[in-house]
Amino acid sequence: MWVLATAIWHAAYGRVPEAVTMGAVGLAALLANSASFALLWAYRDGDSNMRSVWLCSRNDVIGNFAVLLAAVGVFGTGTGWPDVIVASVMGGLALQGAWFVIRQASGELSEAQI
Repeated sequence: MWVLATAIWHAAYGRVPEAVTMGAVGLAALLANSASFALLWAYRDGDSNMRSVWLCSRNDVIGNFAVLLAAVGVFGTGTGWPDVIVASVMGGLALQGAWFVIRQASGELSEAQI
């Protein structure tokens, strides 16, 4: 929700991020998160805790690619709109992942009480 609120704030006030910094940090994060994603692949269908960790890792890798695309967009357009769009999508992706984990955890709790 913070990411979505920040995206709205940036859209309203027109702050332009530094494209080179976005690209460098996005690339470094992509390398680190891709390694984590590969290690967690085998556990993607585990219990709600393991699923949560895998979904977060997956979302991080997707987000890193998106940040790299946003950096190219910010560089090419000279505006902050690519960053705002990517932040909005990433915020929605995080909320979707949270919903999946909550739904699965609720099901596991129901089964445990039977």
